Amino acid sequence: MSYSTDNIFAKILRAEAPAAKVYEDAKTLAFMDAMPQVPGHTLVIPKYPSEDLFGIPPDDLAATIKSVQLVGRAVRAAFESTGIMIAQLSGREAGQTVFHLHFHILPRHHGLELKFHAREFEDIAVLESHAQKIRDQLARQS
Repeated sequence: MSYSTDNIFAKILRAEAPAAKVYEDAKTLAFMDAMPQVPGHTLVIPKYPSEDLFGIPPDDLAATIKSVQLVGRAVRAAFESTGIMIAQLSGREAGQTVFHLHFHILPRHHGLELKFHAREFEDIAVLESHAQKIRDQLARQS
């Protein structure tokens, strides 16, 4: 499979599709998952057009992981979570549904079960509220 510029994340990068943005720098973008498994479920993507983990240059991957750490800290603080789950799925058989490399950041709490992935859209007002909580934490970190 080759990279398709018609995927939803490519459209978000081009501002052709909406997203509740959390963080952006020269090489990455972070935004709320529109179909979250838990409150605070955030995605970090590289701006480099890579379908999966194996098609990205190491420098762009390093920049993406740096953003995962930065945003992950803010998600953990914003949602007062006792743990953070980072997930990256490469390939259809692994469960990847959008073929643009992305990392899931999911705040975890004891007793809070994950909802099924990619099943139910969250209200945009809720996503924007969650994004603001994370942006507030990012502002405190800097």
